[in-house]
Order: sequence, then structure tokens, then C-alpha cells
Amino acid sequence: MQILTLLGLFSACFLANSINIENSAGQFFSSGHTNNWAVLVCTSRFWFNYRHVANTLSVYRSVKRLGIPDSHIVLMLADDMACNHRNPKPATVFSHKNMELNVYGDDVEVDYRGYEVTVENFLRVLTGRLPPSTPRSKRLLSDDRSNILIYLTGHGGNGFLKFQDSEEISNVELADAFEQMWQKRRYNELLFIIDTCQGASMYERFYSPNIMALASSQVGEDSLSHQPDLAIGVHLMDRYTFYMLEFLEDIHPASKTNMNDLFKVCPKSQCVSTPGHRTDLFLRDPGSVLITDFFGSVRKVELTMDAINLTDPIKQMEENPVNGEEQKEVYSYADQLPVSEIIHQMSLCRFHGDISKCEMQLPPGLGAEGPP
Repeated sequence: MQILTLLGLFSACFLANSINIENSAGQFFSSGHTNNWAVLVCTSRFWFNYRHVANTLSVYRSVKRLGIPDSHIVLMLADDMACNHRNPKPATVFSHKNMELNVYGDDVEVDYRGYEVTVENFLRVLTGRLPPSTPRSKRLLSDDRSNILIYLTGHGGNGFLKFQDSEEISNVELADAFEQMWQKRRYNELLFIIDTCQGASMYERFYSPNIMALASSQVGEDSLSHQPDLAIGVHLMDRYTFYMLEFLEDIHPASKTNMNDLFKVCPKSQCVSTPGHRTDLFLRDPGSVLITDFFGSVRKVELTMDAINLTDPIKQMEENPVNGEEQKEVYSYADQLPVSEIIHQMSLCRFHGDISKCEMQLPPGLGAEGPP
């Protein structure tokens, strides 16, 4: 009797675990995306807009922490606050008072800097209409299985966002750019976040499917700054981004927190402005959309039944045509080309005017004129 009872309990536990695994797998594959991208844009110049650069770098830090690599992040900063002559702490940008957190760090890769941050370049990045000479690091190489996070911060008004204090992008232009992205199959789902005055006006004209939008303020409201720092002399962040990042600090790659929780970030009692969101174009229920669907990264996994030895040099299997047996040929990495030594020797030769002796000293295949 006891054996039957134990078997019954074991069966019930096994069935419950199987259901949980199926639910988790269903939730994992529900979004349909296979890769994540982020486009993070600060549109403001000048020292008094320090907080906008800090906003963008803080979001950059969060998405990298949650797994999106630099190769999938397009970072656009309209000004270099870290090297500004007014910065009392050169090569740093802080997002918390008392200089507790430096979001500039040692591994920031800025793709568009200074006067490269224009409306034209931003729209070209989104739509993929870039010159052939543009490097991969400055391209949004997304596809129809990509989930894209687009974050904008700066100064705006009813229906526009200023770039560099000299030009602006309208909500109609932004909506048409997203429609081009959809027509060209450049995204699966898109999350748009904007922290600017009257930010909700920027998503009013959206009409493309699978877009979810959030803004820090409604039409007619200002988006306010936060955390003044007496040593630096300016505000360090904007309120909405500050509380959003405080929320993201509790998120980890396996987190089950969904978008409905993000909508509750920074109520009017904290932001003073009224944050808004739009979900009517989005096909899924926001309650089923994980935060990590946009702020995290899907990792590609290849399954194999073969044992792989990671300590041996690179090996390649070849078939011996004589006896039909497999023969292993070992490959190893070649020594690095001594570029600095070659340049030094060539400089000495040109100085002394005797190039023939240099050609004898250079590695095989290299002449005094350099590589073939």
C-alpha cells in the first residue's frame, strides 16, 4: 500500500513538472524572435544637457548587462560629456549623485558621435539606407525575427524631437520610418521608449504592426530632470529614465517580469509628469511579453551528440583514400605578424639608404615595400 502511495505521489510530481516545463517552453517561443537589437540615441549637445547623455549610457549599461552585445547595439551620442572641459572628473559620466556610478566605463563603444548624430543618419540606420562604405558597427543588421529596442532622449515638443538644437524629426517622419522597417522585414517586434517633453505626441502617428511605445510625459507636459549634483553643476538624469533603470536593476536574464510591470514605473507622484504607453498596434498581450524580450538577448544554441575537446588545437578530420580510415591533421594558429618590428626595420633602412639589407632581415614574403 505504501509503495502504491509513493508511486502515486511520484507520478503527480512528474506530471506537474512536465506541465511547468511545457508552459515555460511555450512562453519562451511565444515571441517568435531569434535575436535582439538596440538603438540608443541622445539627441542633445552642450554641457547643460549632461543628463541626456547619462540617460542613454545608463540604458546602454542595462541592455549590455542583460545580454545584448555591442555588435547588436547602435549607440548615438550627440556630445562627448566625458571629455568636456567642464567635467571635473574627465573620462567619466555619472548617473547617481555623489558620483556613485560611472556609466561611461572602460568598454563603451560609441557608433555615432557628435555631429554624426543627425536626423538623416538616424533614419538611415532604421531603414538600412546607408552607403556601402558604412562599417557593420554603424548598421542595424536586423531581420524579420529581430526584437528591437529604440530609446530616444532629448528636448522635444508637440509632435517633434530636436537633434543637435538645430534640426528636428517629426512624429510623421518617425512613423513612416517604422513602416519602411516593417515593409522591408527589419523587425519582428519593436519597443519604442522616449524620454522628452510631450513625449506621447511622438507615438500618436504610429500605424505599423507589432509596435509598443512608452513615453515619459503626455502632450502639454514637461519631462523633468532629477538628481542635481553640486560638484558637476548640472542634473545627472531625467526622472522617468532614472526610475525605469532602478526597475531594470532588479531584472536578470531569467526574469519573468512582464511589460505591464514596466508600465507602472514612475507614477505621477514620482515623475511629476504623466508617463504614457500605447499597445493597440502590438499583437501580443503585454502581460505575456517579458522585459527580457527587448532588454535581454536570445542566445543561439547548437545541439550536438559528439564530445568536443576544447583544450586541443584546431583539428580537421580527413578521410584517407588508401585504407578508408579517418586521419587527423592538426592545425595550429600562426605566430602574429611582427608589424611593429617590420616598421622599425624599414624606417632604419630608409634612414641609412640601404634597402637591400633590410629585405634580407624581413620575414619571408615581405619586401621593403611591405606585404605583397
